[in-house]
Amino acid sequence: MMVIGAVALDVLREARSRRWVLALAIAISLMLIFLALSLRMDVLDGALASTRLFGALLGTDIRSVDVALRPVFRGTAYVIYYGGLSFGILGCADFAPTLLSPGRIEQLLALPIRRWELLAGTFLGVTALAVAGALYGAGGLVLLLGAKTGVWTIRPVLAALLTGVGFSALYAAMLSTALLVRSAALSAAVGGVLFVAGIVAGYRVKLAPLFHAGLGRSAFQVLTAMVPPISTLADTSASLAASAPVETIPLFSVLTGFILFGLGVLALGAWHFEQKDF
Repeated sequence: MMVIGAVALDVLREARSRRWVLALAIAISLMLIFLALSLRMDVLDGALASTRLFGALLGTDIRSVDVALRPVFRGTAYVIYYGGLSFGILGCADFAPTLLSPGRIEQLLALPIRRWELLAGTFLGVTALAVAGALYGAGGLVLLLGAKTGVWTIRPVLAALLTGVGFSALYAAMLSTALLVRSAALSAAVGGVLFVAGIVAGYRVKLAPLFHAGLGRSAFQVLTAMVPPISTLADTSASLAASAPVETIPLFSVLTGFILFGLGVLALGAWHFEQKDF
Protein backbone atom coordinates (compact mmCIF):
# COMPACT_ATOMS: atom_id res chain seq x y z
CA MET A 1 0.00 0.00 0.00
CA MET A 2 2.90 2.37 0.70
CA VAL A 3 4.19 1.87 -2.83
CA ILE A 4 0.74 2.55 -4.31
CA GLY A 5 0.44 5.68 -2.18
CA ALA A 6 3.86 6.88 -3.32
CA VAL A 7 2.89 6.46 -6.98
CA ALA A 8 -0.40 8.29 -6.35
CA LEU A 9 1.47 11.19 -4.71
CA ASP A 10 3.83 11.31 -7.68
CA VAL A 11 0.80 11.62 -9.99
CA LEU A 12 -0.58 14.46 -7.86
CA ARG A 13 2.78 16.25 -7.93
CA GLU A 14 2.84 15.99 -11.70
CA ALA A 15 -0.75 17.27 -11.88
CA ARG A 16 0.20 20.27 -9.75
CA SER A 17 2.77 21.28 -12.35
CA ARG A 18 0.22 21.26 -15.15
CA ARG A 19 -1.49 24.50 -16.09
CA TRP A 20 -4.94 23.02 -16.56
CA VAL A 21 -5.09 22.00 -12.89
CA LEU A 22 -4.24 25.56 -11.89
CA ALA A 23 -6.80 26.85 -14.40
CA LEU A 24 -9.49 24.61 -12.87
CA ALA A 25 -8.72 25.82 -9.34
CA ILE A 26 -8.76 29.45 -10.49
CA ALA A 27 -12.05 28.96 -12.37
CA ILE A 28 -13.78 27.44 -9.33
CA SER A 29 -12.37 30.16 -7.07
CA LEU A 30 -13.53 32.94 -9.42
CA MET A 31 -17.02 31.42 -9.55
CA LEU A 32 -17.22 31.37 -5.75
CA ILE A 33 -15.88 34.94 -5.51
CA PHE A 34 -18.42 36.05 -8.12
CA LEU A 35 -21.27 34.57 -6.08
CA ALA A 36 -19.92 36.00 -2.84
CA LEU A 37 -19.75 39.53 -4.23
CA SER A 38 -22.90 39.57 -6.35
CA LEU A 39 -25.41 37.42 -4.45
CA ARG A 40 -27.39 38.89 -1.56
CA MET A 41 -30.02 36.98 0.39
CA ASP A 42 -32.26 38.67 2.95
CA VAL A 43 -32.98 36.15 5.69
CA LEU A 44 -35.22 36.85 8.68
CA ASP A 45 -36.16 34.28 11.33
CA GLY A 46 -35.20 31.37 9.06
CA ALA A 47 -37.24 32.69 6.12
CA LEU A 48 -35.87 34.01 2.82
CA ALA A 49 -37.52 37.34 2.03
CA SER A 50 -35.68 38.25 -1.17
CA THR A 51 -32.73 37.34 -3.36
CA ARG A 52 -30.65 39.84 -5.33
CA LEU A 53 -27.97 39.27 -7.95
CA PHE A 54 -25.95 42.37 -8.86
CA GLY A 55 -28.69 44.36 -7.17
CA ALA A 56 -31.43 42.95 -9.42
CA LEU A 57 -34.34 41.42 -7.54
CA LEU A 58 -34.74 37.72 -8.38
CA GLY A 59 -37.62 36.83 -6.08
CA THR A 60 -39.76 38.14 -3.24
CA ASP A 61 -41.63 35.03 -2.17
CA ILE A 62 -41.20 34.51 1.56
CA ARG A 63 -40.34 30.87 2.25
CA SER A 64 -38.18 28.78 4.51
CA VAL A 65 -34.56 29.37 3.57
CA ASP A 66 -33.58 25.70 3.68
CA VAL A 67 -36.41 24.87 1.26
CA ALA A 68 -35.50 27.81 -0.99
CA LEU A 69 -31.91 26.61 -1.26
CA ARG A 70 -32.77 23.07 -2.32
CA PRO A 71 -33.06 23.89 -6.06
CA VAL A 72 -29.72 25.71 -5.82
CA PHE A 73 -28.02 22.70 -4.28
CA ARG A 74 -29.69 20.38 -6.79
CA GLY A 75 -28.56 22.42 -9.78
CA THR A 76 -25.06 22.77 -8.35
CA ALA A 77 -24.80 19.01 -7.87
CA TYR A 78 -25.60 18.45 -11.56
CA VAL A 79 -23.04 21.05 -12.63
CA ILE A 80 -20.31 19.60 -10.41
CA TYR A 81 -21.11 16.02 -11.46
CA TYR A 82 -21.37 16.44 -15.23
CA GLY A 83 -18.81 19.26 -15.36
CA GLY A 84 -16.35 17.28 -13.26
CA LEU A 85 -16.69 14.17 -15.42
CA SER A 86 -16.33 16.15 -18.67
CA PHE A 87 -13.28 18.06 -17.47
CA GLY A 88 -11.75 14.91 -15.98
CA ILE A 89 -12.10 13.00 -19.26
CA LEU A 90 -10.38 15.74 -21.24
CA GLY A 91 -7.83 16.81 -18.63
CA CYS A 92 -6.70 13.41 -17.35
CA ALA A 93 -6.56 11.50 -20.64
CA ASP A 94 -2.81 11.93 -21.07
CA PHE A 95 -1.66 10.80 -17.61
CA ALA A 96 -1.38 7.13 -18.57
CA PRO A 97 0.22 7.73 -22.02
CA THR A 98 2.78 9.98 -20.29
CA LEU A 99 3.45 7.23 -17.77
CA LEU A 100 4.06 4.79 -20.63
CA SER A 101 6.26 7.17 -22.65
CA PRO A 102 9.60 5.73 -23.80
CA GLY A 103 12.29 6.22 -21.21
CA ARG A 104 9.97 6.93 -18.30
CA ILE A 105 8.27 3.53 -18.18
CA GLU A 106 11.65 1.73 -18.34
CA GLN A 107 12.91 3.89 -15.47
CA LEU A 108 9.83 3.13 -13.36
CA LEU A 109 9.97 -0.59 -14.03
CA ALA A 110 13.61 -0.62 -12.98
CA LEU A 111 12.49 0.43 -9.50
CA PRO A 112 11.19 -2.12 -6.95
CA ILE A 113 7.60 -1.50 -8.07
CA ARG A 114 5.26 -4.19 -9.33
CA ARG A 115 3.35 -3.34 -12.48
CA TRP A 116 -0.04 -3.67 -10.83
CA GLU A 117 1.10 -1.28 -8.09
CA LEU A 118 2.10 1.26 -10.72
CA LEU A 119 -1.30 0.88 -12.34
CA ALA A 120 -3.21 1.11 -9.04
CA GLY A 121 -1.22 4.15 -7.90
CA THR A 122 -1.87 6.01 -11.15
CA PHE A 123 -5.58 5.22 -10.92
CA LEU A 124 -5.74 6.27 -7.28
CA GLY A 125 -3.87 9.54 -7.89
CA VAL A 126 -6.03 10.65 -10.82
CA THR A 127 -9.25 9.70 -9.00
CA ALA A 128 -8.10 11.64 -5.91
CA LEU A 129 -7.50 14.67 -8.12
CA ALA A 130 -11.06 14.49 -9.50
CA VAL A 131 -12.55 14.09 -6.02
CA ALA A 132 -10.52 17.04 -4.70
CA GLY A 133 -11.86 19.30 -7.43
CA ALA A 134 -15.47 18.27 -6.77
CA LEU A 135 -15.10 18.70 -3.00
CA TYR A 136 -13.48 22.12 -3.44
CA GLY A 137 -16.41 23.38 -5.51
CA ALA A 138 -19.12 21.86 -3.31
CA GLY A 139 -17.40 22.80 -0.05
CA GLY A 140 -16.87 26.39 -1.17
CA LEU A 141 -20.53 26.74 -2.10
CA VAL A 142 -21.68 25.29 1.23
CA LEU A 143 -19.46 27.73 3.16
CA LEU A 144 -20.62 30.67 1.04
CA LEU A 145 -24.35 29.99 1.33
CA GLY A 146 -23.98 29.03 4.98
CA ALA A 147 -22.34 32.37 5.76
CA LYS A 148 -25.03 34.29 3.86
CA THR A 149 -28.11 32.39 5.06
CA GLY A 150 -27.13 30.56 8.24
CA VAL A 151 -28.09 27.21 6.68
CA TRP A 152 -25.27 24.70 7.13
CA THR A 153 -25.46 21.28 5.51
CA ILE A 154 -22.94 18.61 4.58
CA ARG A 155 -25.20 17.01 1.96
CA PRO A 156 -23.79 18.82 -1.13
CA VAL A 157 -20.29 17.76 -0.08
CA LEU A 158 -21.41 14.14 0.27
CA ALA A 159 -23.10 14.41 -3.12
CA ALA A 160 -19.81 15.61 -4.62
CA LEU A 161 -18.18 12.34 -3.55
CA LEU A 162 -20.43 10.54 -6.03
CA THR A 163 -18.63 12.48 -8.77
CA GLY A 164 -15.50 10.57 -7.77
CA VAL A 165 -17.34 7.26 -8.03
CA GLY A 166 -18.64 8.10 -11.50
CA PHE A 167 -15.26 9.32 -12.71
CA SER A 168 -13.42 6.30 -11.30
CA ALA A 169 -15.43 3.94 -13.52
CA LEU A 170 -14.77 6.06 -16.60
CA TYR A 171 -11.08 6.50 -15.83
CA ALA A 172 -10.62 2.77 -15.26
CA ALA A 173 -11.64 2.23 -18.88
CA MET A 174 -9.50 5.16 -20.05
CA LEU A 175 -6.44 3.85 -18.21
CA SER A 176 -6.86 0.32 -19.54
CA THR A 177 -7.28 1.71 -23.07
CA ALA A 178 -4.02 3.63 -22.73
CA LEU A 179 -2.29 0.38 -21.74
CA LEU A 180 -3.52 -1.22 -24.96
CA VAL A 181 -2.82 1.76 -27.23
CA ARG A 182 -0.54 4.55 -26.04
CA SER A 183 -2.82 7.39 -27.15
CA ALA A 184 -4.33 10.23 -25.11
CA ALA A 185 -6.85 10.95 -27.86
CA LEU A 186 -8.14 7.37 -27.91
CA SER A 187 -8.24 7.28 -24.09
CA ALA A 188 -10.35 10.46 -24.05
CA ALA A 189 -12.56 9.09 -26.82
CA VAL A 190 -13.29 5.93 -24.82
CA GLY A 191 -14.13 8.04 -21.77
CA GLY A 192 -16.41 10.26 -23.86
CA VAL A 193 -18.25 7.33 -25.42
CA LEU A 194 -18.78 5.71 -22.01
CA PHE A 195 -19.92 9.06 -20.62
CA VAL A 196 -22.63 9.46 -23.27
CA ALA A 197 -23.55 5.76 -23.19
CA GLY A 198 -23.81 5.94 -19.39
CA ILE A 199 -26.27 8.83 -19.60
CA VAL A 200 -28.39 6.77 -21.98
CA ALA A 201 -28.04 3.67 -19.78
CA GLY A 202 -29.51 5.53 -16.83
CA TYR A 203 -32.74 6.00 -18.78
CA ARG A 204 -32.74 2.59 -20.47
CA VAL A 205 -36.12 1.60 -18.98
CA LYS A 206 -37.78 4.72 -20.39
CA LEU A 207 -35.97 4.55 -23.74
CA ALA A 208 -36.42 0.82 -24.43
CA PRO A 209 -40.09 1.18 -25.56
CA LEU A 210 -38.90 3.52 -28.33
CA PHE A 211 -37.39 0.49 -30.06
CA HIS A 212 -39.55 -2.06 -31.83
CA ALA A 213 -39.98 -5.24 -29.83
CA GLY A 214 -37.50 -7.83 -30.96
CA LEU A 215 -33.79 -7.89 -31.74
CA GLY A 216 -33.33 -4.10 -31.70
CA ARG A 217 -34.83 -3.63 -28.25
CA SER A 218 -33.05 -6.68 -26.83
CA ALA A 219 -29.71 -5.48 -28.17
CA PHE A 220 -30.30 -2.03 -26.67
CA GLN A 221 -31.16 -3.49 -23.28
CA VAL A 222 -28.14 -5.82 -23.26
CA LEU A 223 -25.66 -3.15 -24.34
CA THR A 224 -26.91 -0.51 -21.90
CA ALA A 225 -26.89 -3.05 -19.06
CA MET A 226 -23.12 -3.40 -19.53
CA VAL A 227 -22.45 0.34 -19.09
CA PRO A 228 -22.36 2.12 -15.70
CA PRO A 229 -25.51 4.31 -15.46
CA ILE A 230 -23.91 7.75 -15.27
CA SER A 231 -27.21 9.66 -15.27
CA THR A 232 -28.65 7.54 -12.45
CA LEU A 233 -25.76 8.51 -10.20
CA ALA A 234 -26.17 12.16 -11.27
CA ASP A 235 -29.85 12.12 -10.26
CA THR A 236 -28.94 10.51 -6.95
CA SER A 237 -26.25 13.12 -6.35
CA ALA A 238 -28.74 15.94 -7.01
CA SER A 239 -31.37 14.40 -4.74
CA LEU A 240 -28.83 13.93 -1.95
CA ALA A 241 -27.65 17.55 -2.26
CA ALA A 242 -31.24 18.84 -2.21
CA SER A 243 -32.17 16.81 0.90
CA ALA A 244 -34.62 14.74 -1.12
CA PRO A 245 -35.28 11.11 -0.07
CA VAL A 246 -32.67 8.66 -1.39
CA GLU A 247 -33.39 4.95 -1.16
CA THR A 248 -30.42 3.14 0.36
CA ILE A 249 -30.70 -0.24 -1.35
CA PRO A 250 -30.97 1.08 -4.95
CA LEU A 251 -28.08 3.47 -4.25
CA PHE A 252 -25.97 0.63 -2.86
CA SER A 253 -26.80 -1.45 -5.93
CA VAL A 254 -25.75 1.35 -8.31
CA LEU A 255 -22.52 2.01 -6.42
CA THR A 256 -21.70 -1.69 -6.42
CA GLY A 257 -22.20 -1.78 -10.18
CA PHE A 258 -19.81 1.14 -10.68
CA ILE A 259 -17.18 -0.44 -8.44
CA LEU A 260 -17.42 -3.85 -10.12
CA PHE A 261 -17.21 -2.28 -13.58
CA GLY A 262 -14.13 -0.29 -12.61
CA LEU A 263 -12.40 -3.25 -10.95
CA GLY A 264 -13.20 -5.53 -13.87
CA VAL A 265 -11.79 -3.12 -16.45
CA LEU A 266 -8.72 -2.44 -14.31
CA ALA A 267 -8.11 -6.18 -13.91
CA LEU A 268 -8.18 -6.56 -17.69
CA GLY A 269 -5.76 -3.66 -18.05
CA ALA A 270 -3.46 -5.08 -15.37
CA TRP A 271 -3.39 -8.48 -17.09
CA HIS A 272 -2.39 -6.88 -20.40
CA PHE A 273 0.17 -4.67 -18.62
CA GLU A 274 1.86 -7.75 -17.15
CA GLN A 275 2.17 -9.32 -20.61
CA LYS A 276 3.47 -6.16 -22.28
CA ASP A 277 7.15 -5.85 -23.21
CA PHE A 278 8.95 -2.52 -22.92
